[in-house]
Amino acid sequence: MERTVIVGLDGSSESLAAADWAAREALRRGVPLRLVQVRETDSHPLLLSNVDPEARKRWEEQPGRVTAELAGRHPTLEIGTERLDGRPADVLRKAADGAELLVLGSKGRGALAGFLVGSVALSAAAHVTCPVVLVRAGTTEEAAHRDEPEVLTAGGEAPYRDVVLGVDLSKPCDGLLDFAFAAAARRGAPLRVVHGWNLPAAYGVNPAGFGPGLLDGLAEEKLQALTDALRPWRGKYPDVEVRTQAVVGRIAQQLLEAAEDASLVVVGRRDRRSPLGFHIGPVAHAVMHHATVPVAVVPHE
Repeated sequence: MERTVIVGLDGSSESLAAADWAAREALRRGVPLRLVQVRETDSHPLLLSNVDPEARKRWEEQPGRVTAELAGRHPTLEIGTERLDGRPADVLRKAADGAELLVLGSKGRGALAGFLVGSVALSAAAHVTCPVVLVRAGTTEEAAHRDEPEVLTAGGEAPYRDVVLGVDLSKPCDGLLDFAFAAAARRGAPLRVVHGWNLPAAYGVNPAGFGPGLLDGLAEEKLQALTDALRPWRGKYPDVEVRTQAVVGRIAQQLLEAAEDASLVVVGRRDRRSPLGFHIGPVAHAVMHHATVPVAVVPHE
């Protein structure tokens, strides 16, 4: 299959932001962009007989409008469109098979000061074989850059904010590391790697009950393990500035705090091929629901 970035288009402000983000990512990767609009054959409201014909017309014409807008902003980008029928989660999963990336909109603020990640996005993040990026409404290219007018890149732009990666060294994560390093390299951005670890069971669950020497020693050991794991990738991507952090407990909270000044957050998802249920770990789930910047969910072994 041709290398491509795919974006799901449903007319929402979130999907429009996703399309704009996906267009810029396709340019960074040097691949075409494919807009996919799914018509849910059983229950899509626009197929009901009492729907305003003008509303249906606007929906049907949307891929053309979005293509024209993106082409105007990115004249060198190759853009294709496709309208498919079926259940959105299933259709997008099949459409993304073999793609480099699937980009979807993620809904706005919901209860508990978090975000709502719709069932389609959750299913995609859990089952699609390529990385999935979730984009909020209002996401802009300007927000991905640092507000440092005195420091400009060779292209005359402010530098990108950090790419933030959450990593668990107890599991294989080569695909996750490669995705994050490549994302940082394309942006000329620093890569901030956050590794969360827990106290061994023999020490209990409360780090406050131990002297600073023990905790410092364990933290140094984990940081060294992280440094060792990253060494091959530093060699592969020598121009990427890497910042490391090993924290005990609450890794999701650490990632969310780091995301406040990031252009992209990258988390992993174990590639479990069960057809039943969602298989997104608690850290990835928390970041998907609460981070305000684009979140990449990367399947790996």
